[in-house]
Amino acid sequence: MSMANVDKGELISQVKQQIAVANAQEMLTQMTQKCFKKCVNKPGTSLDSGEQKCISMCMDRFMDSWNLISRTYGQRLQRMQ
Repeated sequence: MSMANVDKGELISQVKQQIAVANAQEMLTQMTQKCFKKCVNKPGTSLDSGEQKCISMCMDRFMDSWNLISRTYGQRLQRMQ
C-alpha cells in the first residue's frame, strides 16, 4: 500500500471518530433537554425522588431508541455499499 493510501485511510478514520464524538455530544444534549423538560416541573436546588426516577427512565428509553436507530441506520448503509 502506498503512503498516500495510508494517509487517506488515517484521515478517514479520524473523520469517522470526530463524527462519532459529535453524534454522542448531540445525543447527550438532546437527551438532557428532553428528559429535563419532561421530568422537572419546578427546577430547584435538588431533584426529588420522583424526578430522579423519571429522568433515569427517560434516559434509558432515549438510549434504547438511539441505539436501535443507530443499528438500523448502520445496517442500511451496509446494504447500500
